Amino acid sequence: MFYGKVIGSVWATQKEAGMDNLKLLVIQPMDFKESEAGTPIIAADRIGAGVGERVIVSRGSPARTLFTDKMVPIDAMIVGIVDSFEVAKEAEEEAWKSRSRE
Repeated sequence: MFYGKVIGSVWATQKEAGMDNLKLLVIQPMDFKESEAGTPIIAADRIGAGVGERVIVSRGSPARTLFTDKMVPIDAMIVGIVDSFEVAKEAEEEAWKSRSRE
């Protein structure tokens, strides 16, 4: 999972079977210092997120398991809208250093 910000919407009048009534949003991955942390992706949304909101996104197979009754070609799914978060200063700095070493 990752933390991100909704920066836009995608409209597709023709979609694969099983994707009816799924809203598609453009998500900018973010770090916990509110800086961009990667390339924007498209994620499916069933919980009602909107542009400007911070969200939690699940990717890959776990995103598809949310559809128990059918197979859906989804790679990313919004699983939560973030109200707030708290990160310990030391943990935040260590995570930042680890990422910059990669």
